[in-house]
Amino acid sequence: MRHGAARAAAVVVALALAVGPGAARAQTRGPDPGGADLSVLMGVSPARAQPGQPLVYRVRVRNAGPGEAVLPVLTVRLPAGVDVLHADVAECLPGRDAREVVCSAGADIPAGSSGEVRITGLVRPGARGPLQASATIFSEVVDGRPANDSARVLTPVDEGADLAIRLTGRSRPDRTVRVGAVVRNRGPRAVRDALVVFRAAGARFLSARGARCRPRSGYVGCALPAVGSGGRARIGLVFRPRGRTVNAEVSVFSAGVGDRRPRNNTARTTVR
Repeated sequence: MRHGAARAAAVVVALALAVGPGAARAQTRGPDPGGADLSVLMGVSPARAQPGQPLVYRVRVRNAGPGEAVLPVLTVRLPAGVDVLHADVAECLPGRDAREVVCSAGADIPAGSSGEVRITGLVRPGARGPLQASATIFSEVVDGRPANDSARVLTPVDEGADLAIRLTGRSRPDRTVRVGAVVRNRGPRAVRDALVVFRAAGARFLSARGARCRPRSGYVGCALPAVGSGGRARIGLVFRPRGRTVNAEVSVFSAGVGDRRPRNNTARTTVR
């Protein structure tokens, strides 16, 4: 970790700091002039979790003094429905199980120092809220305010949507291939930012109907109109094959709404 702020940052695990309902601060009591007063502030972003999408936890640690905090250790526990993806501080390592992250400072933390660390987790598709995460800091010196050594945050989980996609393909007399996709939203949430990604190995994209589509390197991305709960959207793409076979794969997802059944987000077909 970087010198100076690195010592403090090594004892914190932070996501995007959320102010208001998404943040939780431990209570405090009167100071003890003989030790180090460590405190923890914990936040989460977004304030409402989406199934199958990331959560960022931000843990902020401060030493209010008057003495140094001797080799403090920060322990962060994520909820059972969240898998740890990444911690942005090198000193933060896996703990007793897959949901625990332990950050051990390699040096004492002077009075007045603070730092933070971010931990990114992935909400499981079947997770149910509220999701409770906690952070606790411990030092080898007396802390006159132990009540603010821990913090927790609760995060509700949105119901999300269930996007499913079906794929068909056929050759045409003009030596082109038409690939059709039907996207169905089984709800309960409406999806207004659905994106469909087509990959057609051995073919060149020509045109599309039913969505705004743009070719990219190796795929074609199509932005769908809003798909309400129980609604569907149809897309048709035309490709020029370079050989006799076109292997097509299509996926659908939303950046803003989680999906509780991601296995039906992808479909494949072969056109000869």
